Amino acid sequence: MPRYYEDKPEGGACAGVKEDLGTCLLQSDCVLQEGKSPRQCLKEGYCKALKYSFFECKRSMLDTRSRFRGRKGY
Repeated sequence: MPRYYEDKPEGGACAGVKEDLGTCLLQSDCVLQEGKSPRQCLKEGYCKALKYSFFECKRSMLDTRSRFRGRKGY
């Protein structure tokens, strides 16, 4: 579930998605039970939806058309 931070200082355009992705990885069974690093779990396919959202957010920062329209979602 995405979290919205109103009282937090701005940490960049994709800070909320990045923090949610990190939390998802740290709370996954891959890290907690198998003892793997979050990077390994991300490569294995855990938290795919948040990974895709983070990718789209980063890509939208480079897209000149969306810079005028604004980022979608989140």
